[in-house]
Amino acid sequence: MRYDESDRESKNVEDRRSQGGGGFGFPMGGGRSIQIPMGGGRAGGFSFTTLLIIGAIMLMLGINPLDFIFGGGNPNMGQVPQMPRMDGGPRPSQRSPFDLPGQRTQAPAPATEASAPNRNRDELATFTKRVLADTEDVWNRVFQQIGRRYQEPTLVMFSGSTRSACGPGASSMGPFYCPLDQKVYVDLTFYEELQRRFRAPGDFAQAYVIAHEVGHHVQTLLGITEKVQEMKASNPRAANQIQVRMELQADCLAGVWAALNHQMKNRLQPGDVEEGLNAANAIGDDMIQKRTQGYVVPDAFTHGTAAQRVRWFRQGLDSGRIQTCDTFNAQTL
Repeated sequence: MRYDESDRESKNVEDRRSQGGGGFGFPMGGGRSIQIPMGGGRAGGFSFTTLLIIGAIMLMLGINPLDFIFGGGNPNMGQVPQMPRMDGGPRPSQRSPFDLPGQRTQAPAPATEASAPNRNRDELATFTKRVLADTEDVWNRVFQQIGRRYQEPTLVMFSGSTRSACGPGASSMGPFYCPLDQKVYVDLTFYEELQRRFRAPGDFAQAYVIAHEVGHHVQTLLGITEKVQEMKASNPRAANQIQVRMELQADCLAGVWAALNHQMKNRLQPGDVEEGLNAANAIGDDMIQKRTQGYVVPDAFTHGTAAQRVRWFRQGLDSGRIQTCDTFNAQTL
């Protein structure tokens, strides 16, 4: 991605790295977020892990883990969340803004000094602040087009473990979003895990992760998060399937952000799109289950398969319009 010293860094950042662990860490593993219902019909972002550990934590929080374990049957979608109209906004073109010469056929960029595990943490912090600033610029403009005001989220950088309004957070959980305090939580060591464990190197892969969590914030502001929690409460056996649709929508919104950000600021370089698609593929539920337990349990999916995550990320990339991210009414995911 194209950044230099003149690019703005977001001020909506809370740096807790010097505080160390807060004694709230749970070794959950998985390195990505799912939504676990908390009080008041909202959701908090926590990572995929084994059902046993999730179940134990849910019981501690007074949540019935069976609502998540038995995710069979077709969801009763009922009053599904609707994406707002953007009349007068950008229209999809016949050609994607990412069709740069040689870009689609180019293999993902190899790890460089800037993306290697020993990359200076201060550089990673600066990069994260610049990506967050770009999300602010894009979503402020999008919300203006639909007649709403975008409330910028706060990004919390922490080390080891930390507190959130949704409960304890740990670095092993990966980045997550908490709608109760409207904050994105990131331990910068996850970027190293993204490259080493998930084999998804590159700065745009890192930006995709941030954009996905900010996508959850967009869902909260649009009222989608609350509607999703109501749907899950009325049909708990379909909670996982409903959650998958929510996560795939966040992937699509991350793609929309990338498309509009490139149109506004010419951020992308050859190989960046492949990095994002590679990251979406690497953290699909099926890929993670194969890696962690050696077999796939579709009923336990909470984020979608690798193919689904790639498809919806690409959907947002190619359209640049939030209306195309209606995963709740899609017949095929």
